[in-house]
Amino acid sequence: MATDIVIPSVGESVTSGVISTWRKADGDYVERDETVLELETDKITMEITAPASGSLRRIAGEGDEVAVGAVVGSVDESAAKPGGAPATKAEPAKAEPARAQAGAPAKAEKATPEPVPAPAPSPHASGPVRATPLAERIAREKGVDLSRIVGTGAGGRVREQDVLAFMQSAQAGNGAAAPAPSVAPAPSGAPAALPPGLAGARAVARKKMTPLRQRIASRLVEAQHTAAMLTTFNECDMSAVMSLRKRHKDAFAERHGVGLGFMSFFVKAVTGALRASPMVNAYLVDDDGSPAIETHDYCDVAIAVASPKGLVVPVIRNAETLSFAEIELTIKELATRAKDGKLDLSDMTGGTFTITNGGIFGSLMSTPILNPPQSAILGMHAIKNRAVEHPDKPGEVAIRPMMYLAVSYDHRVIDGAEAVTFLVNIKNAIENPERLMLGL
Repeated sequence: MATDIVIPSVGESVTSGVISTWRKADGDYVERDETVLELETDKITMEITAPASGSLRRIAGEGDEVAVGAVVGSVDESAAKPGGAPATKAEPAKAEPARAQAGAPAKAEKATPEPVPAPAPSPHASGPVRATPLAERIAREKGVDLSRIVGTGAGGRVREQDVLAFMQSAQAGNGAAAPAPSVAPAPSGAPAALPPGLAGARAVARKKMTPLRQRIASRLVEAQHTAAMLTTFNECDMSAVMSLRKRHKDAFAERHGVGLGFMSFFVKAVTGALRASPMVNAYLVDDDGSPAIETHDYCDVAIAVASPKGLVVPVIRNAETLSFAEIELTIKELATRAKDGKLDLSDMTGGTFTITNGGIFGSLMSTPILNPPQSAILGMHAIKNRAVEHPDKPGEVAIRPMMYLAVSYDHRVIDGAEAVTFLVNIKNAIENPERLMLGL
Protein backbone atom coordinates (compact mmCIF):
# COMPACT_ATOMS: atom_id res chain seq x y z
CA MET A 1 0.00 0.00 0.00
CA ALA A 2 1.29 3.45 -0.91
CA THR A 3 0.67 6.59 1.13
CA ASP A 4 0.70 9.93 -0.69
CA ILE A 5 2.96 12.82 0.31
CA VAL A 6 0.68 15.87 0.23
CA ILE A 7 1.65 19.55 0.49
CA PRO A 8 -0.01 20.78 3.71
CA SER A 9 -1.75 24.09 4.24
CA VAL A 10 0.58 26.73 5.71
CA GLY A 11 -1.78 29.68 5.99
CA GLU A 12 -4.62 31.42 4.21
CA SER A 13 -2.28 33.65 2.22
CA VAL A 14 -0.02 30.78 1.05
CA THR A 15 -1.46 28.81 -1.88
CA SER A 16 1.66 27.26 -3.42
CA GLY A 17 5.37 26.74 -2.99
CA VAL A 18 8.49 25.53 -4.77
CA ILE A 19 10.30 22.29 -3.94
CA SER A 20 13.76 23.62 -3.20
CA THR A 21 15.41 20.35 -2.12
CA TRP A 22 14.58 16.67 -1.96
CA ARG A 23 16.38 15.32 1.09
CA LYS A 24 15.87 11.72 -0.05
CA ALA A 25 16.48 10.13 -3.46
CA ASP A 26 13.88 8.24 -5.43
CA GLY A 27 13.72 4.67 -4.10
CA ASP A 28 15.29 5.45 -0.72
CA TYR A 29 13.79 3.86 2.35
CA VAL A 30 12.40 6.53 4.69
CA GLU A 31 11.08 6.37 8.23
CA ARG A 32 7.78 7.86 9.31
CA ASP A 33 8.10 11.61 10.18
CA GLU A 34 11.56 11.75 8.56
CA THR A 35 12.14 14.91 6.50
CA VAL A 36 11.98 14.10 2.80
CA LEU A 37 11.85 17.54 1.15
CA GLU A 38 12.03 21.29 1.75
CA LEU A 39 9.23 23.49 0.43
CA GLU A 40 9.95 27.17 -0.10
CA THR A 41 6.98 29.55 -0.08
CA ASP A 42 6.84 33.31 -0.36
CA LYS A 43 6.72 33.45 3.43
CA ILE A 44 8.83 30.65 4.89
CA THR A 45 10.82 27.51 4.11
CA MET A 46 9.23 24.43 5.67
CA GLU A 47 10.16 20.77 5.93
CA ILE A 48 7.77 18.08 4.65
CA THR A 49 8.00 14.74 6.44
CA ALA A 50 7.17 11.19 5.35
CA PRO A 51 3.62 10.13 6.31
CA ALA A 52 4.71 6.50 6.71
CA SER A 53 7.74 4.21 6.61
CA GLY A 54 8.67 2.61 3.29
CA SER A 55 10.21 3.22 -0.12
CA LEU A 56 10.01 6.79 -1.47
CA ARG A 57 8.70 7.53 -4.94
CA ARG A 58 9.09 11.11 -6.07
CA ILE A 59 6.51 12.57 -8.43
CA ALA A 60 7.48 16.25 -8.50
CA GLY A 61 11.03 17.44 -9.04
CA GLU A 62 13.23 20.09 -7.48
CA GLY A 63 12.27 23.55 -8.71
CA ASP A 64 8.67 22.54 -9.44
CA GLU A 65 5.94 24.85 -8.17
CA VAL A 66 3.27 22.84 -6.39
CA ALA A 67 -0.08 23.93 -4.97
CA VAL A 68 -1.26 23.33 -1.42
CA GLY A 69 -2.94 19.91 -1.39
CA ALA A 70 -0.93 18.59 -4.35
CA VAL A 71 0.56 15.08 -4.24
CA VAL A 72 4.33 15.31 -4.77
CA GLY A 73 5.29 11.73 -3.99
CA SER A 74 4.34 8.56 -2.19
CA VAL A 75 5.71 6.04 0.28
CA ASP A 76 5.33 2.32 -0.47
CA GLU A 77 4.74 0.75 2.94
CA SER A 78 5.14 -2.78 1.57
CA ALA A 79 8.82 -2.22 0.78
CA ALA A 80 11.26 -4.06 3.04
CA LYS A 81 13.69 -2.08 5.14
CA PRO A 82 17.32 -2.39 3.95
CA GLY A 83 19.37 -4.94 5.83
CA GLY A 84 16.80 -7.74 5.51
CA ALA A 85 17.12 -10.92 3.45
CA PRO A 86 19.92 -10.74 0.87
CA ALA A 87 18.87 -10.38 -2.73
CA THR A 88 19.31 -13.51 -4.94
CA LYS A 89 18.50 -12.10 -8.34
CA ALA A 90 22.02 -10.85 -8.87
CA GLU A 91 23.60 -14.36 -8.70
CA PRO A 92 22.88 -15.43 -12.32
CA ALA A 93 24.45 -12.24 -13.56
CA LYS A 94 27.61 -13.04 -11.65
CA ALA A 95 27.73 -16.65 -12.92
CA GLU A 96 27.95 -15.68 -16.58
CA PRO A 97 31.37 -14.03 -16.34
CA ALA A 98 32.54 -16.99 -14.25
CA ARG A 99 31.73 -19.44 -17.03
CA ALA A 100 33.53 -17.27 -19.55
CA GLN A 101 36.64 -17.24 -17.36
CA ALA A 102 36.49 -21.04 -17.00
CA GLY A 103 36.95 -21.51 -20.73
CA ALA A 104 33.42 -21.42 -22.12
CA PRO A 105 33.45 -20.35 -25.76
CA ALA A 106 32.83 -16.66 -26.08
CA LYS A 107 30.74 -15.52 -29.03
CA ALA A 108 32.33 -12.12 -29.32
CA GLU A 109 36.07 -12.52 -28.98
CA LYS A 110 36.67 -9.71 -31.41
CA ALA A 111 36.14 -6.37 -29.87
CA THR A 112 33.26 -4.64 -31.51
CA PRO A 113 34.31 -1.14 -32.46
CA GLU A 114 32.38 1.58 -30.74
CA PRO A 115 29.99 3.34 -33.08
CA VAL A 116 31.20 6.72 -34.16
CA PRO A 117 28.55 9.36 -33.59
CA ALA A 118 27.35 11.10 -36.67
CA PRO A 119 28.32 14.73 -36.89
CA ALA A 120 25.73 17.09 -35.53
CA PRO A 121 23.74 18.86 -38.20
CA SER A 122 24.62 22.44 -38.76
CA PRO A 123 22.23 24.77 -36.95
CA HIS A 124 22.45 27.10 -39.95
CA ALA A 125 21.82 24.48 -42.63
CA SER A 126 18.77 26.33 -43.86
CA GLY A 127 20.59 29.54 -44.61
CA PRO A 128 23.78 31.59 -44.30
CA VAL A 129 25.40 32.16 -40.91
CA ARG A 130 24.37 35.44 -39.29
CA ALA A 131 26.85 36.75 -36.74
CA THR A 132 27.96 40.01 -35.16
CA PRO A 133 31.22 41.54 -36.44
CA LEU A 134 32.96 40.80 -33.12
CA ALA A 135 31.78 37.18 -33.21
CA GLU A 136 33.11 36.82 -36.77
CA ARG A 137 36.48 38.27 -35.80
CA ILE A 138 36.84 36.01 -32.75
CA ALA A 139 35.84 32.95 -34.78
CA ARG A 140 38.33 33.86 -37.50
CA GLU A 141 41.17 34.38 -35.02
CA LYS A 142 40.36 31.20 -33.10
CA GLY A 143 39.70 29.05 -36.15
CA VAL A 144 36.11 28.26 -35.15
CA ASP A 145 33.48 27.25 -37.71
CA LEU A 146 30.53 29.60 -37.18
CA SER A 147 28.14 27.19 -38.89
CA ARG A 148 28.48 24.83 -35.90
CA ILE A 149 27.34 27.42 -33.36
CA VAL A 150 23.76 28.05 -32.33
CA GLY A 151 23.20 31.78 -31.99
CA THR A 152 21.31 33.30 -29.08
CA GLY A 153 20.98 36.77 -30.51
CA ALA A 154 17.98 38.26 -32.25
CA GLY A 155 16.81 36.02 -35.09
CA GLY A 156 19.38 33.34 -34.19
CA ARG A 157 22.32 35.66 -34.72
CA VAL A 158 25.63 34.38 -33.33
CA ARG A 159 27.12 36.65 -30.69
CA GLU A 160 30.64 36.76 -29.26
CA GLN A 161 29.33 35.05 -26.07
CA ASP A 162 28.14 32.13 -28.22
CA VAL A 163 31.59 31.72 -29.77
CA LEU A 164 33.34 31.79 -26.41
CA ALA A 165 30.82 29.35 -24.89
CA PHE A 166 31.32 26.99 -27.86
CA MET A 167 35.08 27.11 -27.39
CA GLN A 168 34.78 26.38 -23.66
CA SER A 169 32.46 23.43 -24.26
CA ALA A 170 34.82 22.09 -26.92
CA GLN A 171 37.74 22.28 -24.50
CA ALA A 172 35.73 20.53 -21.77
CA GLY A 173 34.50 17.80 -24.11
CA ASN A 174 37.76 17.01 -25.95
CA GLY A 175 40.26 17.77 -23.21
CA ALA A 176 42.18 19.77 -25.75
CA ALA A 177 42.65 23.44 -26.19
CA ALA A 178 40.81 25.33 -28.89
CA PRO A 179 42.73 26.21 -32.03
CA ALA A 180 45.31 28.87 -31.34
CA PRO A 181 44.42 32.35 -32.54
CA SER A 182 46.16 33.61 -35.60
CA VAL A 183 48.16 36.28 -33.82
CA ALA A 184 51.69 37.18 -34.85
CA PRO A 185 54.25 35.84 -32.34
CA ALA A 186 55.59 38.38 -29.93
CA PRO A 187 59.27 39.35 -30.01
CA SER A 188 61.62 37.37 -27.80
CA GLY A 189 61.22 38.36 -24.15
CA ALA A 190 57.93 40.22 -24.71
CA PRO A 191 54.59 38.92 -23.39
CA ALA A 192 52.31 37.33 -25.96
CA ALA A 193 49.56 39.61 -27.22
CA LEU A 194 45.95 38.60 -26.60
CA PRO A 195 43.14 39.35 -29.03
CA PRO A 196 41.30 42.46 -27.88
CA GLY A 197 38.19 41.78 -25.83
CA LEU A 198 39.32 38.26 -24.74
CA ALA A 199 41.22 39.13 -21.58
CA GLY A 200 38.61 37.63 -19.23
CA ALA A 201 35.65 35.29 -19.11
CA ARG A 202 32.21 36.63 -20.05
CA ALA A 203 29.99 33.94 -18.60
CA VAL A 204 26.29 34.67 -18.11
CA ALA A 205 24.09 32.79 -15.62
CA ARG A 206 20.35 32.95 -15.05
CA LYS A 207 18.18 31.40 -12.36
CA LYS A 208 14.61 31.80 -11.25
CA MET A 209 13.77 34.02 -8.31
CA THR A 210 12.75 32.07 -5.24
CA PRO A 211 9.20 32.58 -3.93
CA LEU A 212 10.59 34.44 -0.92
CA ARG A 213 12.62 36.78 -3.13
CA GLN A 214 9.57 37.35 -5.35
CA ARG A 215 7.50 38.19 -2.28
CA ILE A 216 10.14 40.61 -1.01
CA ALA A 217 10.25 42.31 -4.41
CA SER A 218 6.47 42.65 -4.66
CA ARG A 219 6.16 44.08 -1.15
CA LEU A 220 8.91 46.63 -1.76
CA VAL A 221 7.27 47.75 -4.98
CA GLU A 222 3.91 47.85 -3.22
CA ALA A 223 5.35 50.13 -0.54
CA GLN A 224 6.85 52.46 -3.14
CA HIS A 225 3.65 52.65 -5.21
CA THR A 226 1.02 52.94 -2.47
CA ALA A 227 2.57 54.91 0.39
CA ALA A 228 3.39 58.62 0.51
CA MET A 229 6.82 57.72 1.87
CA LEU A 230 9.23 60.25 3.33
CA THR A 231 12.42 59.84 5.37
CA THR A 232 13.71 62.00 8.19
CA PHE A 233 17.28 61.76 9.54
CA ASN A 234 19.07 62.47 12.77
CA GLU A 235 22.26 61.38 14.49
CA CYS A 236 22.91 60.09 17.97
CA ASP A 237 25.99 59.98 20.17
CA MET A 238 26.66 56.34 21.10
CA SER A 239 29.20 57.15 23.83
CA ALA A 240 26.89 56.54 26.80
CA VAL A 241 25.48 53.26 25.47
CA MET A 242 28.94 51.98 24.53
CA SER A 243 30.32 52.87 27.95
CA LEU A 244 27.39 51.25 29.76
CA ARG A 245 27.66 48.13 27.64
CA LYS A 246 31.41 47.86 28.17
CA ARG A 247 31.04 48.07 31.95
CA HIS A 248 28.29 45.49 32.30
CA LYS A 249 28.44 43.14 29.29
CA ASP A 250 30.43 40.43 31.08
CA ALA A 251 28.15 40.37 34.13
CA PHE A 252 25.10 40.53 31.85
CA ALA A 253 26.28 37.53 29.81
CA GLU A 254 27.11 35.55 32.95
CA ARG A 255 23.75 36.31 34.53
CA HIS A 256 21.47 35.84 31.53
CA GLY A 257 23.45 33.58 29.19
CA VAL A 258 23.28 35.99 26.27
CA GLY A 259 25.38 38.92 25.09
CA LEU A 260 24.31 42.53 25.59
CA GLY A 261 24.05 44.11 22.14
CA PHE A 262 22.97 47.49 20.84
CA MET A 263 19.69 46.19 19.43
CA SER A 264 18.07 45.76 22.85
CA PHE A 265 18.74 49.44 23.61
CA PHE A 266 17.12 50.48 20.35
CA VAL A 267 14.12 48.18 20.84
CA LYS A 268 13.53 49.71 24.28
CA ALA A 269 14.01 53.22 22.86
CA VAL A 270 11.58 52.47 20.01
CA THR A 271 8.85 51.11 22.29
CA GLY A 272 9.07 54.20 24.47
CA ALA A 273 8.91 56.49 21.43
CA LEU A 274 5.96 54.52 20.01
CA ARG A 275 3.99 55.00 23.21
CA ALA A 276 4.66 58.74 22.98
CA SER A 277 3.76 58.85 19.24
CA PRO A 278 0.97 56.27 18.77
CA MET A 279 0.34 57.18 15.11
CA VAL A 280 3.78 55.82 14.23
CA ASN A 281 2.51 52.49 15.57
CA ALA A 282 -0.62 52.49 13.37
CA TYR A 283 -1.82 50.95 10.09
CA LEU A 284 -3.78 52.46 7.22
CA VAL A 285 -6.52 49.89 6.52
CA ASP A 286 -9.67 49.52 4.42
CA ASP A 287 -12.92 49.76 6.38
CA ASP A 288 -15.84 48.75 4.16
CA GLY A 289 -14.39 50.60 1.20
CA SER A 290 -13.25 53.67 3.17
CA PRO A 291 -9.72 54.29 4.49
CA ALA A 292 -9.31 54.00 8.25
CA ILE A 293 -6.43 54.21 10.70
CA GLU A 294 -5.94 51.21 12.98
CA THR A 295 -3.99 51.96 16.17
CA HIS A 296 -2.38 49.46 18.54
CA ASP A 297 -1.86 49.61 22.29
CA TYR A 298 1.00 47.11 22.04
CA CYS A 299 4.38 47.20 20.29
CA ASP A 300 5.15 44.19 18.12
CA VAL A 301 8.60 45.14 16.83
CA ALA A 302 9.87 43.34 13.72
CA ILE A 303 13.63 42.95 13.33
CA ALA A 304 15.00 42.64 9.78
CA VAL A 305 17.34 39.63 9.57
CA ALA A 306 19.46 38.62 6.58
CA SER A 307 19.04 34.88 5.99
CA PRO A 308 20.50 32.61 3.28
CA LYS A 309 17.05 32.66 1.59
CA GLY A 310 16.67 36.45 1.70
CA LEU A 311 15.53 39.20 4.07
CA VAL A 312 13.04 38.10 6.73
CA VAL A 313 11.43 40.14 9.52
CA PRO A 314 10.53 38.03 12.57
CA VAL A 315 8.49 39.83 15.22
CA ILE A 316 9.18 40.42 18.92
CA ARG A 317 5.70 40.30 20.48
CA ASN A 318 4.80 42.87 23.18
CA ALA A 319 8.34 44.24 23.15
CA GLU A 320 7.27 47.04 25.50
CA THR A 321 6.86 44.51 28.33
CA LEU A 322 10.21 42.74 27.89
CA SER A 323 13.44 43.32 29.77
CA PHE A 324 16.81 43.81 28.09
CA ALA A 325 17.70 40.15 28.67
CA GLU A 326 14.35 38.93 27.28
CA ILE A 327 14.79 41.08 24.17
CA GLU A 328 18.32 39.79 23.56
CA LEU A 329 17.25 36.16 24.06
CA THR A 330 14.30 36.59 21.69
CA ILE A 331 16.45 38.23 19.02
CA LYS A 332 19.07 35.49 19.29
CA GLU A 333 16.46 32.75 18.98
CA LEU A 334 14.73 34.37 16.00
CA ALA A 335 18.01 35.09 14.21
CA THR A 336 19.19 31.49 14.67
CA ARG A 337 15.92 30.07 13.38
CA ALA A 338 16.00 32.48 10.43
CA LYS A 339 19.48 31.34 9.40
CA ASP A 340 18.42 27.69 9.76
CA GLY A 341 15.19 28.25 7.81
CA LYS A 342 13.09 27.23 10.83
CA LEU A 343 10.85 30.30 11.13
CA ASP A 344 7.09 29.73 11.13
CA LEU A 345 4.63 31.94 9.30
CA SER A 346 3.32 33.17 12.64
CA ASP A 347 6.81 34.44 13.52
CA MET A 348 6.73 36.99 10.69
CA THR A 349 3.17 38.33 10.72
CA GLY A 350 1.54 41.08 12.71
CA GLY A 351 4.45 43.45 13.38
CA THR A 352 3.49 47.06 14.04
CA PHE A 353 6.95 48.62 13.51
CA THR A 354 10.24 47.46 11.98
CA ILE A 355 13.90 48.05 12.81
CA THR A 356 16.61 47.35 10.23
CA ASN A 357 20.33 47.57 10.98
CA GLY A 358 22.37 48.15 7.85
CA GLY A 359 25.29 49.21 10.02
CA ILE A 360 26.37 45.62 10.56
CA PHE A 361 27.21 45.52 6.84
CA GLY A 362 28.92 48.92 6.89
CA SER A 363 26.07 51.15 5.68
CA LEU A 364 26.62 54.76 6.72
CA MET A 365 23.22 56.11 5.67
CA SER A 366 20.14 54.80 3.86
CA THR A 367 16.43 55.41 3.34
CA PRO A 368 14.71 52.20 4.49
CA ILE A 369 11.53 51.10 2.70
CA LEU A 370 8.31 50.51 4.61
CA ASN A 371 7.20 47.02 5.53
CA PRO A 372 3.45 47.07 4.64
CA PRO A 373 1.01 47.50 6.23
CA GLN A 374 3.22 49.24 8.80
CA SER A 375 3.48 53.02 8.65
CA ALA A 376 7.12 53.49 9.70
CA ILE A 377 10.52 51.82 9.87
CA LEU A 378 13.75 52.76 11.69
CA GLY A 379 17.12 52.38 9.98
CA MET A 380 20.27 52.01 12.09
CA HIS A 381 23.71 52.53 10.56
CA ALA A 382 27.41 52.12 11.18
CA ILE A 383 29.03 53.82 14.18
CA LYS A 384 31.78 56.19 13.07
CA ASN A 385 34.00 58.51 15.07
CA ARG A 386 33.29 62.06 13.95
CA ALA A 387 34.12 65.57 15.08
CA VAL A 388 31.08 67.09 16.84
CA GLU A 389 30.40 69.63 19.54
CA HIS A 390 31.11 68.21 22.98
CA PRO A 391 27.74 67.62 24.70
CA ASP A 392 28.99 68.89 28.07
CA LYS A 393 31.28 71.66 26.82
CA PRO A 394 29.49 73.97 24.37
CA GLY A 395 31.77 75.40 21.70
CA GLU A 396 34.38 72.67 22.11
CA VAL A 397 34.90 70.09 19.36
CA ALA A 398 35.33 66.45 20.35
CA ILE A 399 35.67 63.12 18.56
CA ARG A 400 32.60 61.03 19.42
CA PRO A 401 31.17 57.69 18.14
CA MET A 402 28.16 58.78 16.11
CA MET A 403 25.40 56.87 14.33
CA TYR A 404 23.02 58.21 11.70
CA LEU A 405 19.37 57.25 12.27
CA ALA A 406 16.66 57.30 9.60
CA VAL A 407 12.90 56.93 9.94
CA SER A 408 10.88 56.34 6.79
CA TYR A 409 7.16 56.92 7.29
CA ASP A 410 3.86 57.02 5.44
CA HIS A 411 2.83 60.67 5.29
CA ARG A 412 -0.81 59.65 4.84
CA VAL A 413 -0.83 58.46 8.45
CA ILE A 414 2.03 60.30 10.16
CA ASP A 415 2.63 64.05 10.06
CA GLY A 416 6.16 65.33 9.64
CA ALA A 417 6.25 66.87 13.12
CA GLU A 418 5.26 63.56 14.71
CA ALA A 419 7.89 61.66 12.73
CA VAL A 420 10.62 64.10 13.75
CA THR A 421 9.48 64.01 17.39
CA PHE A 422 9.49 60.22 17.32
CA LEU A 423 13.09 60.13 16.02
CA VAL A 424 14.26 62.75 18.54
CA ASN A 425 12.79 60.65 21.36
CA ILE A 426 14.84 57.69 20.18
CA LYS A 427 17.96 59.85 19.97
CA ASN A 428 17.45 61.19 23.51
CA ALA A 429 16.86 57.69 24.91
CA ILE A 430 20.04 56.31 23.32
CA GLU A 431 22.13 59.23 24.47
CA ASN A 432 20.71 58.87 28.01
CA PRO A 433 20.43 55.10 28.46
CA GLU A 434 19.68 55.41 32.17
CA ARG A 435 16.26 56.65 31.14
CA LEU A 436 15.68 53.29 29.46
CA MET A 437 16.71 51.49 32.62
CA LEU A 438 14.27 53.54 34.66
CA GLY A 439 11.47 53.28 32.09
CA LEU A 440 11.38 57.05 31.45
